[in-house]
Amino acid sequence: MLNDILIAAREASRRLNLTEHADTDKLLERLAENTVRRTGEILTANKHDLERMERNNPKYDRLMLNADRIEAIADGIRKVASLPSPLGVTLDQWTRPNGMRISKVSVPFGVIGVIYEARPNVTLDVFSLCVKSGSAVVLKGGSDAQQSNEAIVRIIADTLAECGLPAETVTLLPPSHQATAEMLNATGLIDLIIPRGGRALIDFVRNNSRVPVIETGAGVCSCYFHTAGDIAKGRNIILNAKTRRVSVCNALDALIIDRARLADLPALVGPLAEKNVTIYADPEAYAALDGSYPLLEHATDDDRGREYMDYKMAVFTVSDIDEALAYIARYSSRHSESIVSEDADACRRFMHEVDAACVYTNLPTSFTDGGQFGFGAEIGISTQKLHARGPMGLHEITTYKYLIEGNGQVRNS
Repeated sequence: MLNDILIAAREASRRLNLTEHADTDKLLERLAENTVRRTGEILTANKHDLERMERNNPKYDRLMLNADRIEAIADGIRKVASLPSPLGVTLDQWTRPNGMRISKVSVPFGVIGVIYEARPNVTLDVFSLCVKSGSAVVLKGGSDAQQSNEAIVRIIADTLAECGLPAETVTLLPPSHQATAEMLNATGLIDLIIPRGGRALIDFVRNNSRVPVIETGAGVCSCYFHTAGDIAKGRNIILNAKTRRVSVCNALDALIIDRARLADLPALVGPLAEKNVTIYADPEAYAALDGSYPLLEHATDDDRGREYMDYKMAVFTVSDIDEALAYIARYSSRHSESIVSEDADACRRFMHEVDAACVYTNLPTSFTDGGQFGFGAEIGISTQKLHARGPMGLHEITTYKYLIEGNGQVRNS
């Protein structure tokens, strides 16, 4: 059964590859329009999903949709439509001594599979990016968001029909373990699988897939407040990075602070109390906050390298930038790291030495986002180093082929 579905998706990808770029953009514009027009339908389905989840579940915020969020998703689709096509771009070109001309040209992957958790926005983001980059998409969402995903895919399918493209350009699989297992073994039918979710999901996909995988999603993000850090900047950066949306992968998990600035720690984290953020502090940070910060707990070793996805954050004390860099090297997930400092040399060293997809100076990690980078929507944040790293927009979900032209030359050796 699934094999037939994937064969149909493969055929749809061939049809999509013959579609003019302008027609693909019209499809996306129509999809954005239909998404907003049918907001009520999406919200009704989303309400049913939300009713099955406890409000204190960290995934609740990711699952929840409202009119503003749907409009923002539609704006992302429009942004993708407005971007130049990533396909057919000559990435390099040269002529060999025998006159043979070689061109390296961007092309679609073909069929991209995405496995994700309670994030219905991913359904639209992923479809818009995949169709713009010429690939059909096979979606495997979590059971938590099944009704939301089904409503959204109905809108996508209706839009595809309006524009004369096959419904199999997008496929939503049932939220079963069997569907996941079959996807992971669909060599020759799915070209690439991208998991979006927590560490457990990503590890499972990586460890069990026979199809190539790009890892995205898990983010253990920290901010280092250096001896030369500005308090006002640091306070705003920490607050934004931690509380803008706590359940996303670019949210702040740990504040690393130089021992020389511990007296400023209450001022730096004070605004977090208004958002009911619990701080897990090492002994020195705990002593600096005791009596001035209301939601204070002792940190344990389990809080090092922990992704909270909640109104929780760790604080660890270091002696200097050397120790801070060593801490990040050991506990970072290679997602996003930030330094707050007015010392240009310290900032340059931090930017050079930290091994992460996104490294910031005097900015919050919350900027790690395809929209903030000007990519429109994103398919995920890659934390690996092969093929793509960081926010994955249109160019990151294409591959390339070589086109070789000649005039009858033959190889002599």
